[in-house]
Amino acid sequence: MRKPRDFDSELKALDSKARRLKQAKLQQLGELVVATGADALPVEQLAGALLAAVGTPDMIAREDWRLRGAAFFQRQGKARGGARSRAASAAAADSGAAPSGGAVCAE
Repeated sequence: MRKPRDFDSELKALDSKARRLKQAKLQQLGELVVATGADALPVEQLAGALLAAVGTPDMIAREDWRLRGAAFFQRQGKARGGARSRAASAAAADSGAAPSGGAVCAE
């Protein structure tokens, strides 16, 4: 006979993992803001730029931003020579139309 599953503990473990992933995402976004130099901008200006980027339907501009972001990560990878930059580059490619300045998530 099979041992019964403890769904409560599995659910708690999944919830804990989701919280850790969300925290890591927020930390990476903060690091991206600093790495791009966007932390020098006033918070209102940075938020306005991100809102404009999220709200734009112009696919040509979005593709330009994506290319600039990919180039930024490639330069960072060559400068550091680390796998971390390549992982960030892959994450940026997965996110699709993210502007090169990053995105701040308030989830």
